[in-house]
Amino acid sequence: MARSFRFGVTLLTPAARDQWREKCRRAELLGYDVITVADHLGRPAPFPSLIAAAEATERPRLGTFVLNSGFWNPALLAREVATTDQLTGGRLELGLGTGYMKAEHDAAGLPFGTPGERVDHLQRTIEELDKLYGSDDYAPQPLQRPRPPLLVGGNGDRVLKLTARHAEIAAFTGGRADTDGRPIMLTAAQLEERVAAYRRFAADRAEPAELNLLIYMVVPTNDRRAALWPSLGSIPYLTIPDLTEDEALELPTFLIGTVRQMADQLRAQRERYGFTYITVVEPAMEAFAPVIEELRGE
Repeated sequence: MARSFRFGVTLLTPAARDQWREKCRRAELLGYDVITVADHLGRPAPFPSLIAAAEATERPRLGTFVLNSGFWNPALLAREVATTDQLTGGRLELGLGTGYMKAEHDAAGLPFGTPGERVDHLQRTIEELDKLYGSDDYAPQPLQRPRPPLLVGGNGDRVLKLTARHAEIAAFTGGRADTDGRPIMLTAAQLEERVAAYRRFAADRAEPAELNLLIYMVVPTNDRRAALWPSLGSIPYLTIPDLTEDEALELPTFLIGTVRQMADQLRAQRERYGFTYITVVEPAMEAFAPVIEELRGE
């Protein structure tokens, strides 16, 4: 039986205390189930932002989406996660990834390494967190036991194997990074192959993971075809593969159309891929809210 939908928004824009609190309250009012913060230079710092979000709201879960594990020493991260889980009242969801932007590592004076080295560090981080939280002598302990739910983001085989072994939530970006860290969109068929690979790696799990998809753009319109190429061309940080119009309209990470059409697309994607936890980026927060209302309870 398919899971019910839940919906998240990842907040990207730094703001002073009152503006941040108002933004988080607005997300709660619009029906979002999860408020998340990314881990990029130039964006809000994840942990203090989530604590502030907890103080401003009552219902939503709060998550990192996702932490760049290369920025973090595992022992220091364990302290941050446990303290944040305590101060948010046990509402934290811990999202982790390998990191994919070399320029950020260079700016921070941190080694970027090879893809294999970044996956190795992600694995060590997950294993160290579980080891520390599993020790009765370790402090501070998170409020949620044995730890907050773990979300792992990534599409490569090694990351998907880690996700299958350790994570309660498997997050798919619908893209892969080029050598400069720019996301290149996966086609619907390519994403389906990645989800199928994850399912093979997770075949022995006792409890299926929740599957998450990040939506890059939400475009309300009564004419999907007329809005398609102008909308895709307006995202400078994404590389769109060479697609026909029908293939572009099928991209899972873009929602274009009426509220009913967008809701139907998400229903179809739940059937095809299993995605039930849908995250949108902050610029789409208001536009996506009617879709949440359309799908609430399904």
